[in-house]
Amino acid sequence: MALAFTSSSVIHGSLSSSSSYEQPKAAQLGTFQPLERPQLLSSTVLNSRRRSAVKPLNAEPKRNDSIVPSAATIVAPEVGENVEAEDIEKLAKELQNASPLEVMDKALEKFGDDIAIAFSGAEDVALIEYAHLTGRPYRVFSLDTGRLNPETYQLFDTVEKHYGIRIEYMFPDSVEVQALVRTKGLFSFYEDGHQECCRVRKVRPLRRALKGLRAWITGQRKDQSPGTRSEIPIVQVDPSFEGLDGGAGSLVKWNPVANVDGKDIWNFLRAMNVPVNSLHSQGYVSIGCEPCTRPVLPGQHEREGRWWWEDAKAKECGLHKGNIKDESVNGAVQTNGTATIADIFDTKDIVTLSKPGVENLLKLEDRREPWLVVLYAPWCQFCQAMEGSYVELAEKLAGSGVKVGKFRADGDQKAFAQQELQLGSFPTILFFPKHSSKAIKYPSEKRDVDSLLAFVNALR
Repeated sequence: MALAFTSSSVIHGSLSSSSSYEQPKAAQLGTFQPLERPQLLSSTVLNSRRRSAVKPLNAEPKRNDSIVPSAATIVAPEVGENVEAEDIEKLAKELQNASPLEVMDKALEKFGDDIAIAFSGAEDVALIEYAHLTGRPYRVFSLDTGRLNPETYQLFDTVEKHYGIRIEYMFPDSVEVQALVRTKGLFSFYEDGHQECCRVRKVRPLRRALKGLRAWITGQRKDQSPGTRSEIPIVQVDPSFEGLDGGAGSLVKWNPVANVDGKDIWNFLRAMNVPVNSLHSQGYVSIGCEPCTRPVLPGQHEREGRWWWEDAKAKECGLHKGNIKDESVNGAVQTNGTATIADIFDTKDIVTLSKPGVENLLKLEDRREPWLVVLYAPWCQFCQAMEGSYVELAEKLAGSGVKVGKFRADGDQKAFAQQELQLGSFPTILFFPKHSSKAIKYPSEKRDVDSLLAFVNALR
């Protein structure tokens, strides 16, 4: 961490940490001398600048559920340097051996106010410290699932006061939470897996947040989870979510600490005297929602404290689903013993169609109900990216008179799909009207729920 580079002349923040709750901090390491920090603005100047640079929350008459720039943690420039999708792989190679501080500086430099740090209330507080050390403006957001530990909420408050920032909190839809709990109870995830609860409380709020950004910063590390995070790059095109411009490739994902060992993260936190979650001192390493997190024993991997009743190699909630590459993660193996690709769009509201089923759809000129069908390949990152939207769309259309289906169109079925189903690339979405044999191809790269629903409503 002995890097030195020119930072901006001021940091728009404060290190005030006065609070009735005394948050634990990592102990100091000997005579370690951190990089000298620039002169901080006084609170008077800070508040004045914030008032002049930030629009009031009620300035926009129309509600926007994505991260609102007016709630920015620390006001950043509105326009950042554009990064083309095809340059991301090259950038990742250039930064492969860069320090987290260098990576953070590059991310903030390139994206300005269109990038934000995802903060979970655990050791990823290191990301905020790195951003602070760059001297650049930065934003922080967090997902409040409604089921976090009290210690995590206390850390949020302490971090805000320590850095003089405001965390932008994203919340789940209350109607969706109510429906889930009334239908399946408070602890259904112990019986049928955590994915449904995580989709409602974490994935969908995250999707709304990211629709207001062009890039985001995560605390993923290669050593965090066996089977899912060992190959994460420093920077990548997000394989699972869309950004502000919509469509595949519209969001860039930065992982500044990807190559850093967990013990080195903690050495950094201690050296910089950063506030940490008090649960860490009670044996918790990876911290999520209270019902799904527990301390780990000596010698256990840190992710063994998350969803411990499920497969040890499937410790992802959906926020980083693009890390999961094959079904061996979920315990599914081909008969010859080799791993097979995990299927997607797997829900009761989506009908799996065979080739004969699709052929019947093509022949019918007077269908009982219209159909929406996605032609997909489970290995395709763009198909994976739209999975959440398509599943949510299917839930919305359930009982509406529109059937939602999927047809795996790779391998032996690809030639048929190209010839008969207008397949050009994955995913291809087709609408089969009620009174016409001709399928209508969805023309847009925007695959969010609202865009897909507008397409269906225009044709049904």
